[in-house]
Amino acid sequence: MSINIKLHQHTLRRSVSCHGIGLHTGRRVRITIKPAGENKGICFYRSDIANKPAIPARMEQIVDTTLATTISNGQEKISTTEHLMAALHGAGIDNATIDIDSHEVPIMDGSAGPFLHLLQKGGLKKQRALRKVLRITKPISLTQGDKSIRIEPYAGFKISGTIKFGDNDLLNEQKYSAELTQERFINEIADARTFGFIEQVEELWKNGLALGGSLKNVIAIHWNRQSVLNEEGLRFDDEFIRHKMLDLIGDLALLGNPVLGHVIANRSGHSLHHNLMQTIVDNPDCWEYVKFHKRGNTIQPVVLDTATPKNTRKKPSYLPGILLPPLPQSVCMA
Repeated sequence: MSINIKLHQHTLRRSVSCHGIGLHTGRRVRITIKPAGENKGICFYRSDIANKPAIPARMEQIVDTTLATTISNGQEKISTTEHLMAALHGAGIDNATIDIDSHEVPIMDGSAGPFLHLLQKGGLKKQRALRKVLRITKPISLTQGDKSIRIEPYAGFKISGTIKFGDNDLLNEQKYSAELTQERFINEIADARTFGFIEQVEELWKNGLALGGSLKNVIAIHWNRQSVLNEEGLRFDDEFIRHKMLDLIGDLALLGNPVLGHVIANRSGHSLHHNLMQTIVDNPDCWEYVKFHKRGNTIQPVVLDTATPKNTRKKPSYLPGILLPPLPQSVCMA
């Protein structure tokens, strides 16, 4: 059994910045993504507030999943985190500091592509610390009406999704399944844009939402359900399900560690993603942390007994049966 994962933690080589429009506020937003030390994770800082309050990008900080994922430190918040978090995950970045001068991450073109290109400009820096991954050992399932999500044991990170929006030529059932590698994320998922029915977008405008939404950052589905209003058309024939997978990747990145498991999602969204993460945390008998350690001249995975209190914790068990592949080449060029 092999694990398709980088063994070392990574951060950026240098800081990068961009600006854009918040999808719901319509406000101009600037973000700067900076390198961070080992084991720091991803953390947002509100640079528009005097003391620059920190908001860790962690699932326990999630406070709202309406239309997007919003995290908070109890006072300040950051919304629409999923596309940027997906890009950080896809680029293989474990540790980064993000300064942002508003409470909403800019929508850019509606995908993770612009963020990924920005991170590639910053470059990827390997750190000395080895990664810790969350490995699913028993299946976990959730169902809400006609929506469901499941995660199963798997020696890698695999995603499978299905959507169906009625019986029409454009938005009939779409499916996507892939073992998630950096190459597949870049080529098949990162550029998939957010979408909505045009009448839904108009209703959001009337209610003071999606004020930054336009054909430059949202795929608008025509009233007849047979076409889109965007002149350039679709980037992929199945762009809708690919974007749903992008959202899934970005939301699950809030677990804070790479995941070894196969996620199977049917008509899922931000709320179900959050519920899955919470269910994982609430069922420690269904997963374990695996941390990589150096033993002599080799790197070996070790199971951490996370369900046992610290004062009675068992000695970590080594896993000689897992074959570790060579460290893959970085996708980010300095």
